[in-house]
Amino acid sequence: MKLAETVTFGGSGLDRAAHLRGDTDALSALLDNPDTGVLPVWRGKPLIGGEERNRPAWQSANHPIFSEADEAPIFLGLDDGVARFARDISGWEPDENLDTLNQFLDPSEQHFPGLPDDERFSELRAIMTHMTPRDAELITAAKAIGSWHETHGYCARCGAKSTISMAGWQRDCDACGAHHFPRTDPVVIMLVTLGNSVLMGRSPGWPEGMYSCLAGFVEPGETIEAAVRRETFEESGIRVGEVEYLSSQPWPFPASLMFGCRGHALNKDITIDPEEIEDAIWVTREEMMETFAGNNPKMKAARKGAIAHFLLLNWLRDTLD
Repeated sequence: MKLAETVTFGGSGLDRAAHLRGDTDALSALLDNPDTGVLPVWRGKPLIGGEERNRPAWQSANHPIFSEADEAPIFLGLDDGVARFARDISGWEPDENLDTLNQFLDPSEQHFPGLPDDERFSELRAIMTHMTPRDAELITAAKAIGSWHETHGYCARCGAKSTISMAGWQRDCDACGAHHFPRTDPVVIMLVTLGNSVLMGRSPGWPEGMYSCLAGFVEPGETIEAAVRRETFEESGIRVGEVEYLSSQPWPFPASLMFGCRGHALNKDITIDPEEIEDAIWVTREEMMETFAGNNPKMKAARKGAIAHFLLLNWLRDTLD
């Protein structure tokens, strides 16, 4: 797919400078450099600046906000030669109401005392399409690697507490000597078509009217193509023949890699598994165009920035090649 890398979080050619991750002297020098930026992340929410919520709010490494951190900075790479780090400060307790933190889309923003008014911790889903490709790649990496550290603080082999190493890209266990590395969960998301229609599904708990392409995790020992066929049949009873890979998208909620594929349906009758999804329907191209235009009272368009939106939009434009 010629447009594959234009998907949100599709990458910007960031120099991740992996050769520096084990060089403690070089990393220390970078952190001492006044040009270096460190991005605070609070409970998975990056610090975002600008009235339009369109840029990461980089801070100096010695900013008072990092007194709330309990682990070392994570080296993200070199942004046109400028070092970028991220650091978790989830131990900070803000004064704002936190009732919406675990909602599907958290609308709240948190402000750290002393920072400019427009620099606030924001839910990435809400602002992901506002970013440049470079900023989006940096924030995605920061959120994904931070989520891994949050849930992997102890050795999976012996249970002892592990420590951060390799500039955040590894955890080591001093008790048994094991090394642990960040995980990425492969997920297939399927644009399943039959003639002029596309298969759409809805999960329980989604906002009213929200439908999307079917998706599911790739299992151990399974190819992407086999996962597309298995997940589609399990969820909807639709059998898929030919499968084509279209595009991928890092999806840091918390750490997935979405494989966007097109599947050609072999049957039309839908039989949903209520344990998997709440509903599945065929939607014609004309109906989807009305949905994207905001004229379908029964269905909302897939969220802009998600790979489902990207796949459906290119299907409508006939630009999947």
